[in-house]
Amino acid sequence: MYSIGSMKPTDGLFDGIRPYSDAGIPDAMHRIAADPMFPSLAGFVFPERDADDVRRQLLSITTIGEFQRKMMYNANRQIIRRSITALSYGGISNVTSGRSCLFVSNHRDIMLDASLLQNILLDNGLDTSEITFGANLMQGQLIIDIGKSNKMFRVERPNGSARDLYKSSQLLSDYIRDAIVSRGQSVWIAQRNGRTKDGCDRTDQGLVKMLCMSGRDGNPSALADLNIVPVSVSYEWESCDFLKVHELHACSAGPYVKRPGEDLNSILTGILQPKGRVHIEICSPVTADDLAPFAELPPNAFHHEVADIIDRRICSSYRLYPNNYIAHDMLHGADTYSDFYSSEEKELFIRHLDEFGSHDSLLLGIYANPVDSRAEYSSLK
Repeated sequence: MYSIGSMKPTDGLFDGIRPYSDAGIPDAMHRIAADPMFPSLAGFVFPERDADDVRRQLLSITTIGEFQRKMMYNANRQIIRRSITALSYGGISNVTSGRSCLFVSNHRDIMLDASLLQNILLDNGLDTSEITFGANLMQGQLIIDIGKSNKMFRVERPNGSARDLYKSSQLLSDYIRDAIVSRGQSVWIAQRNGRTKDGCDRTDQGLVKMLCMSGRDGNPSALADLNIVPVSVSYEWESCDFLKVHELHACSAGPYVKRPGEDLNSILTGILQPKGRVHIEICSPVTADDLAPFAELPPNAFHHEVADIIDRRICSSYRLYPNNYIAHDMLHGADTYSDFYSSEEKELFIRHLDEFGSHDSLLLGIYANPVDSRAEYSSLK
C-alpha cells in the first residue's frame, strides 16, 4: 500500500474532503500543541509523562504514519486500558497485506468502531485505513487537525435538495474508488448513516447504491473492485446505551434535533464509559463470485442482495455476551437462554438497568436484538 504522503491530488476534485498529506502534518502538529486543550489530551494519552515532554515529541512528528503510531495508537491503548476489560479479534487473515479493501462495519460507537480496528491492523503489520468523518463532527480546529492527521476524510450529510444529495454521493463514491483502486489505500465506512440505536445492525441499501455510482459507468460488477470486507463489532456493555434510549424516546415524539455539543458528548461517553469485553471480527470479503448471481438484477434488487450479504456476515459473526441473553429472556419473559448466564451476571445487568431508572423495553432491545439477528443469519442459536 502506498503512503498517503505520496498521493497526488486528482485535479483538486477531492481537496475539500481528503485527509492531510504528510506536507500538512508539521503545521497541524503546531496547532494541536498550541491548543488550550493539549495538556488535558496529553495527560490522557501519556498519564506518566509531562505535557511539555509530549509537546516536544508531537512537534517532532512530520508524517501521518508517525502521528498514528506515536499518538493515536497510544490514545487507543489508554481507552482500552481504562474502559475495556478485554479486546479480542478474529479474521485478520481476511486482510491481505498489499491489497486495499473497503471495511464496511456495523456502527455502535462514533469513534471506537473504526479506531480500535486501526490498532489491530498496526499490531499485525498492516497499513491503517482512511476513515469516514462526518461533517457534523468537524467542530473546531483541534478536532479537524486530529481527524485529518489520522487519515479521516470529510463526509457531508446533505439536508437540502435531491440534487445536493446526488452530488455529495457521487463525490463520496468517486473518492472511495480512487482511494482503493487507484491509490491502494483501504477505507473504513459504517454500514449506515449514524450509529445503530436499537441493536439491529442492517446495511443501508443507499450505501450500496452510492458505492455503485462510480466505476465502469456505474456497472454493479465494479463493486468487486472495492474488495468489500464486512466488520462485526460486539460490545459487552453497549456504548452510550442510555443516551441511545433517550434519543429513541425523543424520536417517537417527532423529528429529533440534536442539541449543540451532543455529538461531542457521545464521543466522550463512548471513550470513558466501561464497555467490558469487546470483540472485532473481520469477515470474509465480498467477492466477484458472491456478486455474480445478482449481476443481471434491476439496480434496487441488486443493492438489496449486496446489503443482505454484508448483513449476513456481520450478524452471524457477533460475539454474544451474557448481557445479550439476559436481556432477551427479560424482554420476552422467558428463560430460553438461562444456560448462557449466571444469577450473579443477571443481578449485575439488572443493577445497570436500575441506573437508567426502569427496565425500559428499548434498553433491553439494544442488548436482546443481536441474539435474534445472529439466529436469523446463521445456524448459531
